[in-house]
Parts: sequence; structure tokens; C-alpha cells
Amino acid sequence: MSLIKTLFATALVASMTPAYAETPPTVLITGANRGIGLELARQYAARGWRVIATARKPAEAAALAELAAAHPSVVIEALDVTDGAAIAAIAAKYKDRPIDVLINNAGISGRRGQALGSLDYDDYRVVLETNTIAPMRVTEALLPNVVASTQKKIVTISSSEGSISRVDSPRGYAYRSSKAAVNMLMRNLAFDVQARGVTVALVNPGPVDTDMMKGARIALQPPADAVEKVIGIIDRVTPEHTGRFWDYQGGELPW
Repeated sequence: MSLIKTLFATALVASMTPAYAETPPTVLITGANRGIGLELARQYAARGWRVIATARKPAEAAALAELAAAHPSVVIEALDVTDGAAIAAIAAKYKDRPIDVLINNAGISGRRGQALGSLDYDDYRVVLETNTIAPMRVTEALLPNVVASTQKKIVTISSSEGSISRVDSPRGYAYRSSKAAVNMLMRNLAFDVQARGVTVALVNPGPVDTDMMKGARIALQPPADAVEKVIGIIDRVTPEHTGRFWDYQGGELPW
């Protein structure tokens, strides 16, 4: 507990200091067309950051287009995170551009209503490709950009559903396993890039009022409130605490 208190009692990192008045930091967000991703783009833009907001179908991302129109610092890029060629193209386009914070946000829940005996394995593959493989692929492609930056942070939006020790009922085979798997990938990555000064964090945003959570019979946070907490965690994580699984309430979640 003392470690957590120490982490969250520290002053905000340089992203909130006047040092960035002349050279604002850059954040790249996948899945920025709606929900948590859109709100991340909105709040980082409001802070004066340069925002590279990616979406699978930018032409259909009206709210994101409005944000970019209001904030010249927001650039929209087409990116299907399951498309290796598209990822390579983004990496080539931004080859010499430092990215202070890379946020792997894009994710899907998969087809609902699946249960043992009727699992859709084609759907399962898509969920794994999107939630597990894609974050790793995007991260590997853009790692040089993160290393070249000042803040050097890689953040993956995970879920408490990926906590194996918290499972006490059967549901969400595809979604749960995809999040548990990406947790392992990012935990592994944290130690691989630690010597380069890169901080890796997994963040559970909690239950948020987004399209993915429609129909949920639990209290949902407004996206603005949830993202404010997520950004607060991102601000505070340091290399000393790399590879941890953070909860939106400020503590750590068990693996």
C-alpha cells in the first residue's frame, strides 16, 4: 500500500509543466473515433498536446472530425489495427516523430451471448487479433518513436475482466482471455524495454458508458470522468513502476 501511496502522491510529471509550452508532447491513440479513445483525444487536445488520433474508418468518425476542426493539434489517421500493412504505413509516415505516450485503446468485446457449447471461433480469432495481437504489433512498430520521446510511455487499455484471479463465474471467454493475454504481453514487454527508459502500463478504466457497455446492469462512469482518471494514472507512472496493472481507482489489480 505504501508503494501505491508513494506513486500517486508524487507531483505530476513534466507533461503538466510550462516546459512543454514551446514543445508540446505527442500522444498517439488507437480507436479514437468513439468512447474512451475519443475522450482521450479530447482531453489531451484540451491540454495542448499534439494528438495523433487513429480510427479504422475516419470518414465515419464525425465527432473526431469535429474535434480535429476545433483543435489544429489533432491529426486523424486511418488505421485498422489488425492490418499489418496499415501499421507499417503509420510507422513509416511518423518515422522521425517522437511519441511521448502511445495508447493502445482499440478493442472489441466480440459477439455477445456466447457460451460453452456454442462458441464462435471465427469471432474469437477476430477478438484476439484486435485486443491481443494488435496492441503488440502497434507497439513494436512504434517503439522507436516512443524511445525517441521525452516521456517514453506505452499504455494499453485493459480490463478487470483480464484478471484471472478475480474470475468467479463463466462468461466472456473471448474477451476475458484476450485481455489476460495482452496483460502478459505488456508485462513481458515492460522488462524488454526497461533498459531503454520506457515505462509500460496496463490500465483498467472501469465500467464506462460506451457502446461496448450498452445494456450493462451496473453503474457506468461518464467517459469524461473515466478518462480523467486514466490520464491521471498515465501522468504518474514512472519507470520504477513499469509493467503494472493499474485500476482506475488508483490501486493495482491482481493478475
